[in-house]
Amino acid sequence: MTKSRMNPKVDAFIRKANQWKEEYEKLRRIVLDCELTEEFKWMHPCYTFEGKNVVLIHGFKEYCALLFHKGALLQDPQGILIQQTENVQAARQIRFTNVQEIVEQEPFLKAYIYEAVEVEKAGFKVNFKEHGEYTIPEELQIKFDEIPALKSAFEALTPGRQRAYIFYFSGAKQAKTRVARVEKYMQKILEGKGLKD
Repeated sequence: MTKSRMNPKVDAFIRKANQWKEEYEKLRRIVLDCELTEEFKWMHPCYTFEGKNVVLIHGFKEYCALLFHKGALLQDPQGILIQQTENVQAARQIRFTNVQEIVEQEPFLKAYIYEAVEVEKAGFKVNFKEHGEYTIPEELQIKFDEIPALKSAFEALTPGRQRAYIFYFSGAKQAKTRVARVEKYMQKILEGKGLKD
């Protein structure tokens, strides 16, 4: 196997980076050493094995990270994988705040990447929670009872769109805010659109 070819879109991404440039370059070299295919997806460097997403490089204000698409299936002997939010089911991150951390962890990082490739080779899948395992907020349920067409439209949405609405509506601490959110997005739901459409 030969070393992966560098993708010009990733070159441009790193060149334009205002922050984490050195860290991105180091992470890129590490991932490319693991012989994955370099692509550019979701506006970030993404590395694939036989067309399957394995790991993504991304950055935030406080840290940059390697994001393993099926990180929940990795062993994590170093205890360094982080679940970004409680609602993220499959992906896990390894976070960095400087290039030295990346250099020190390079052997571990490669081991995690190789394990992630083995997960893909084996065809393992993350067992996602079923939609029924998510609680419909009371404010949304009231509207469903009042407007049966709203319930039908909601059930016709993709599971991901349904989850996005449920999390958004449930995320408000006050009942009046939850009611306002449901009312604001009722028309979008009736039109078959997702929260961000």
